[in-house]
Amino acid sequence: MWGDDIFRGYGVEITLEKRSDFLVVKETLTRMGIPNVNEKKLYQSCHILHKQGRYVIIHFKELNAMDGKNVDFTEEDEARRNKIVALLAEWKLLKIVNPEKIEKQIPINQLKILNFKEKDEWTLKPLYKFMEKKK
Repeated sequence: MWGDDIFRGYGVEITLEKRSDFLVVKETLTRMGIPNVNEKKLYQSCHILHKQGRYVIIHFKELNAMDGKNVDFTEEDEARRNKIVALLAEWKLLKIVNPEKIEKQIPINQLKILNFKEKDEWTLKPLYKFMEKKK
């Protein structure tokens, strides 16, 4: 058990208006990240994680660190995660528990956000794979 801090200090804790917002945020995050414009691939930067009734937006490198892997989570990675969280809050998809945690942010032009209508024109690539439950 991780004690009171179930996310071990990783990510930005958020709240959702209703449980169904989880899926909306999850899908939206698939369309936000770092592009390879030549190949029309978008590498997803962040995920939403739910544990014990609490939620966090977390960078894929933070997820790897939680798994015990050695990662280089840079200030730029943190600033990208923070920009993504700030945008989701601006779009009223979530509320940030500790807004002071997202002060450092990248400029919007350093982040690719695909419109829902564009997503079929791109290959969406998550950089973290969650374990799938065995059937």
